[in-house]
Amino acid sequence: KMDDDDDDIPQLSSHTLAALQEFYLEQQQREGMKTSQGFNQYSIGSIEEDWQLSQFWYSDETAACLANEAAVAAGKGGRIACVSAPSVYQKLKEQDGKDFSVCILEYDRRFSIYGEEFIFYDYNQPLNLPENLLPHSFDIVIADPPYLSEECLQKTAETIKYLTKGKILLCTGAIMEEHAAKHLGVKICKFIPKHSRNLGNEFRCYVNYASGLD
Repeated sequence: KMDDDDDDIPQLSSHTLAALQEFYLEQQQREGMKTSQGFNQYSIGSIEEDWQLSQFWYSDETAACLANEAAVAAGKGGRIACVSAPSVYQKLKEQDGKDFSVCILEYDRRFSIYGEEFIFYDYNQPLNLPENLLPHSFDIVIADPPYLSEECLQKTAETIKYLTKGKILLCTGAIMEEHAAKHLGVKICKFIPKHSRNLGNEFRCYVNYASGLD
C-alpha cells in the first residue's frame, strides 16, 4: 500500500507543476507578451493595472477620444509624447497608418515591450531624460501624473514644458484645477474622462489650446 502511495507522489507533483506553468504562461500573456494567436500588445488591459503604482486605465471610449484629440492637435507628421498615460499611447498605436509618431514615458518597465518608443521616466527626476529626447520636440504632450499632489504635478510639469512645442493636454483630478493653472497655464475642459474602474476622485482634462474637448 505504501509503495502505491509513493508512486502517486511524482504524478501529483507533475500535475501541480503543469498547472503552475500554465498559470505563469497565462500571466505572461496577460502582461503583454505576443502569442502565436496574434495577441494585441496595444489593447488596453494587455498590461494589467498595478494599483501600487497608482495605475488606473481609461475606459476604451475615453482613451480613443484622448488619442484622437492628440492626433488632431499634433497634425500631419506630428510628434506626440504620452507621459504616464499608457492607455492613450496604446490607442494611438492602434491607429495604424496615421501620419504621426508617438512615444511613451513611463515608470513601469513592463511597458518596455514597446521597444524604442518606451522611455523610462521617474517624475521625481523630471529632466533625467535621454539625450536624443530634444527640448520642445513634441507637437503635443499628453500627461496623467500618477498622484494627486502639487509636488507630483509640479515635477511632471517640468517634463511637459521641456518636451512640448506648446500644446499640453493634462488629465488629473478636478481638485488639481488651481495647481494645473498655476504650473502649466491650462484650463479645464467640458469633456469628462472615464476609467475602466470607477475612481473615488472626480477626474478632468485640461488644455492650453483650442481643443475638441469642449
